[in-house]
Amino acid sequence: MDPDKRSAIAPSENRLSHTLAKVLHIRAGTGIAPDDGIVNSKCHGNMKKDQMKSSLVPSLNDERGELKDMVAKEAFLAQLFAGISSVKAAYAQLQFAQSPYDADGIQSADQTVVSELKNLSRLKQYYSKKQLNTMSPAINLRLMEIQEQTSQLKTYEITSKKLKSQLNLKNSEIASLKHKLAEANKYNKLLEKRLISIEQLMIPKSISICSSTPSHFISYYRQALKSTQAFTCLLINEMESASWDLDTAATLVEPGISVWKSKQRSYAFESFVCREMFDGFNYRDFCTPNESLLEHKDCPSQYLVKFMEMKSLKLEDYLAWKPRSNFAKFYRIKYLKLINPKMEKYLFGNVDQCYLVESGGIPETPFFSAFSEMVKHIWLLHCLALSFDPKVSIFQAKKGCRFSEVYMESLNDEVFLLSDGLLKTDPRVGFSVFPGFIISKTVIQCQVYLC
Repeated sequence: MDPDKRSAIAPSENRLSHTLAKVLHIRAGTGIAPDDGIVNSKCHGNMKKDQMKSSLVPSLNDERGELKDMVAKEAFLAQLFAGISSVKAAYAQLQFAQSPYDADGIQSADQTVVSELKNLSRLKQYYSKKQLNTMSPAINLRLMEIQEQTSQLKTYEITSKKLKSQLNLKNSEIASLKHKLAEANKYNKLLEKRLISIEQLMIPKSISICSSTPSHFISYYRQALKSTQAFTCLLINEMESASWDLDTAATLVEPGISVWKSKQRSYAFESFVCREMFDGFNYRDFCTPNESLLEHKDCPSQYLVKFMEMKSLKLEDYLAWKPRSNFAKFYRIKYLKLINPKMEKYLFGNVDQCYLVESGGIPETPFFSAFSEMVKHIWLLHCLALSFDPKVSIFQAKKGCRFSEVYMESLNDEVFLLSDGLLKTDPRVGFSVFPGFIISKTVIQCQVYLC
């Protein structure tokens, strides 16, 4: 080869060999070589994976341990709540077995309570010794949840049985009280019949104008007084049942009385009843003076006939016989005036009796029965009063007037005694209760409350 050509190739070969050597040197430094470098890179990668695995194993073990502790704690809490529910159920069973007394039930419930308390004590020991799980936590957790729900269901069943037992006891008490009430009503009716028979013996069956005496009138006066007091007592009871403020109501009826006692309230309400029922007593069929222009033409014997017709009949029988009579009009007007729809609504929650009375019916209630007895006796007293010649006159003492022993009967004699024991010489009428009557020269005193 020509020396000049050889010298021209040599520099390029030197540069190529130098570049190749440099590249090989770099690969050797990074662990990548044509032959051995491939094996070395694999070994190096495997070493890194082993290091990563060895670093992950402790962390996984820690997480598994924490998870296991958490499950164990949940299982422990489930056992604790299940035990508490079991104690509650056993204690409820113990209470239920005491009334009515059940010796076997009490003993069984007591043993269950003791057993469950021992289980709770054992759980406390496990917790203090950090032995929270003696069986599979997952199975234990499910079993304890089932036990807790079962105990709660048992508690509810026992409570339901107890309530049913109390309900049965109350029902039996109600039945017993109803039976006693029926017996008392039966006995009262028997006494009433005996009383009526005695009164009929005292009062002549046939009364003529000539034979009518003040004693006859006084006998029926007492019946009217008694029936009025009975109706007033029932009215007060209905007001109490309806949660009325009796002091306020009494003040509205008789204003000016500062302090009300139980007896004072009854006098106030009785005065209200008498004021309404005896209004128009001296007039024909309880009419106002403007409606009784022909009163002077009435014959006393007409009222004696009315008296005899009503005397031997019950209210419903008389109304069925004479539904359009003056008495039928009288009892409807008096009831609606005494117990107006608004008052009846407050007393009974409805106005059924007012509507029935207004339409001519007769309510079958104890309240209206008491009213019918009162209205009958007052009507009889009215007819008997107008059958006298001269007619019996009615009077009441006005509020504030002086007390008169001739015309008044005091219902509160304690007013005559002062606080220092001296006698009060000038008592005044607080209000008039039951009216008085004048029969010729005979005076039946009106009842008054003094202050």
